Amino acid sequence: MSKQLTQSYVSSIKSNLEKPVWITDIGVKNLKLYVGTSGVKVWYFYYRDKEGKKASKKLGSFDALTVAQARDMAKDISGRIVRGENVKKEKTTQKLIYGEFLSRFYQPWVIAHRRTGCKTIQTINGNFGFLLQRPIENLSILELVQWRTKRIGEGLKAASLNRVVAALKASVNWAVEHGLIKENPIAKLRPLREDDSEKKTRYLSPDERKRLYAALDAREARMKTERSNHNKWLDERNMELLPDLNKLAFVDHLKPMIIVSLNTGIRQGSLFQLRWSDIDFQEGILSMSPLTEKTGKLIHIPMNAEVKETLKTWCKQTYGKGTALVFPSPKTSKGMCNCKSAWGNLLQDANIKNFRWHDMRHDFASQLVMKGVDLNTVRELMGHADMKMTLRYTHLAPQVKRAAVELLCVPS
Repeated sequence: MSKQLTQSYVSSIKSNLEKPVWITDIGVKNLKLYVGTSGVKVWYFYYRDKEGKKASKKLGSFDALTVAQARDMAKDISGRIVRGENVKKEKTTQKLIYGEFLSRFYQPWVIAHRRTGCKTIQTINGNFGFLLQRPIENLSILELVQWRTKRIGEGLKAASLNRVVAALKASVNWAVEHGLIKENPIAKLRPLREDDSEKKTRYLSPDERKRLYAALDAREARMKTERSNHNKWLDERNMELLPDLNKLAFVDHLKPMIIVSLNTGIRQGSLFQLRWSDIDFQEGILSMSPLTEKTGKLIHIPMNAEVKETLKTWCKQTYGKGTALVFPSPKTSKGMCNCKSAWGNLLQDANIKNFRWHDMRHDFASQLVMKGVDLNTVRELMGHADMKMTLRYTHLAPQVKRAAVELLCVPS
């Protein structure tokens, strides 16, 4: 049986055949695909040796070699035979395909041992799909440089690209550490300069802060009025009424979440996974679980009066409703994924531009620094692994540098 083999065609061949099938590729002479009754698919190359005898060479399985890669290997072997080389005694070394490595080895490990393991795999698959059929040893620095250049042209920031490439490099380093390959072919790829990082240290001005709180209060009032009007409409038609929002301290999760974020610097992911058992009202402490924190460390954050009062009120309103989470999804009662719509509408109402949810974390640190809190304390409150990340806020505390220089003054 002869056929112009394609990747999609070979993938579509079903298992449980009545008998094994040999398919000769029309594209490359003497390249054959063996398909067993169990569905196993293996590439072979048939040729004649120096004595003119028929011989064959196993190239590898279809799981490890794409159609294009099998053809390249067949052409290479054919050329070496023409040059008089003995390929029969040569042991074929199958190169580990990156996609196979990812699914068979790295994915199970990273999901089991890293809090953000699932996100890491999604990041790699979402950005580097063009590498999944490549032998891991053939990953190219030049190709990744070209890919980064293209993404920068599409508007992506250096910091974002560095994080994505770091995930890729970490997976390849894991392959080296576990003896799957000898060296990391992209180890020397240098990260981009993150000149945009300082520009992204966005925090609220005093006026923006007032507008944000005013917009929150206006949203609460509007939603209460809308609920009252709707219940009136239902009552007139003898229909079941919805809960009266006027009897609640908060209409939903948004306002307490924002208050907690602005006053603790908690990451959004940690906020979504925060449990009532993580809150000690007596000591006034929020404890961030290592399972939810980016650094994988336990972090304790003191609650100021506003956070403490907000969470006590929210606890009275929601505690005991079937979930241990402080801010469960109102739709599923499980952990939330995002609140982009409500957040975006709120910023529009407050006329605040270029301010992401994560910027509330920057605002928390910036306010502390501008009020004279030392950087090491800020680092501990932010949960930074080292001082490097905290140093991005030093430009907000010129008085600290000024005081240091004043120490050099000669006393009169």
